[in-house]
Amino acid sequence: MQLSKNKKYQYLFFSILSIFIIFNGGNSNLFIQLNFILISLFFFYCLKDKNYQSHLNIFFIKNNFSIFFYLLFIIYLLFQIIPLPLNILKFFSPEKFLFIEILSNETTNSPISFAPTESFFQVLNLISLFVIVLITKMIIYSEKHKIRFYLFLSFLGFLSSLFAILLFLNGNPDFLFLKKEYYKNASTGFFINRTVFAVFLLFSLISSLELLKGFNKNKIKLRNDNFFLKIYIRLFLIFITIGIITSYSRIGNFLLLITIFFYFSDELFFKKNTNKSFLAIILLLIVFDILILGFYFGASQVIDRFYFLNEELQVSDQTNKYISRLEIIKFSYQQLNNFLLFGYGSGSYETMFQLKFINPDNKFANHAHSDLIEFIGEFGIIGITLLILSFFKFFINKKNYNLINLILLSYLFIILLFDFSFHIPVIQFLFVIFFSITSNRTTQIN
Repeated sequence: MQLSKNKKYQYLFFSILSIFIIFNGGNSNLFIQLNFILISLFFFYCLKDKNYQSHLNIFFIKNNFSIFFYLLFIIYLLFQIIPLPLNILKFFSPEKFLFIEILSNETTNSPISFAPTESFFQVLNLISLFVIVLITKMIIYSEKHKIRFYLFLSFLGFLSSLFAILLFLNGNPDFLFLKKEYYKNASTGFFINRTVFAVFLLFSLISSLELLKGFNKNKIKLRNDNFFLKIYIRLFLIFITIGIITSYSRIGNFLLLITIFFYFSDELFFKKNTNKSFLAIILLLIVFDILILGFYFGASQVIDRFYFLNEELQVSDQTNKYISRLEIIKFSYQQLNNFLLFGYGSGSYETMFQLKFINPDNKFANHAHSDLIEFIGEFGIIGITLLILSFFKFFINKKNYNLINLILLSYLFIILLFDFSFHIPVIQFLFVIFFSITSNRTTQIN
């Protein structure tokens, strides 16, 4: 059977996303470069199609305000890595100027960023993020396309969970390029960090639930040759849930609870005609979750699994005691006054931490464990203002407040305050893709 034009483009796009997911969410400078190259080449490939060009033109016309401020934001980040004469640097970053004076008297120029190379790669990543939005708006524009994307992510979440669970049950041995020494007692799959893995699976969970809701409301009509797809999705859902549970990520499990609560409340209280079949699936998820935890993983962990504020980052202080992530957040917050207007450069948190945090040991934090505070510190008030203005229009549009977007906003709120998952490229990509396709006016196709 010959593939349609839309399927060819979409499957190629899904293949690119799969590469990011398999290689730790694209979270390295090497893969940020690869992401940028693959996404850019695919974008220009999409521009060959006149229909996609028209979709892109409409998007630019409707969102010129947001695009303008996002481009200003990118230009501002490039300004952070341009070497400045010290007398000018003293105005933009007095704290960086003091470090230059202490460390070297021979330096005549220095950028605002504490790690200009890292900042450059972050700029590449943010450009990729913008191009991802453009691609999504071009090639995913109907209900049928959304369903195709949900099916892809549901299946990929299932494979990732299955792989992670198999490794977990075998003691998490190192596998090819995957090093598992950091999380021997938790499922992480293709990712290094368990919370990032859990957040990825949450997107797969939403995709599976949306597919099942579509089946139960007859939005998706099955052909005879894929009649069992509905059964497969339920199987995917079970493995995805187990993957989130066995990650032992408190934030991931807390967000799982929020997701189930949103879907349960929506079906029970906000739908005119409650879908009993879909509601039964939600209830089964709750019971299944408790049974797995209670009988296999230990009932005493029920509350502890959702108590994400109790997690600690193992960083030694002078007394060799561990510093909790809340203390890391406190330190990062205290540094904001020193870099309030122009920041210390995107991707520069680790360097700033090593320079400013009093720590005689070799251990350090490469993230603030609060993306919100880290972004404010990296971008400064000016950068954050430009970034907010670039998506301000989204929040004032009442049509964007549907169930999925409300769930995603709750994810965003929790992650930005208490974790660093939003710094991982593939998590950023999934957020913007979901926001893009759920704010589209799609045509239902049976």
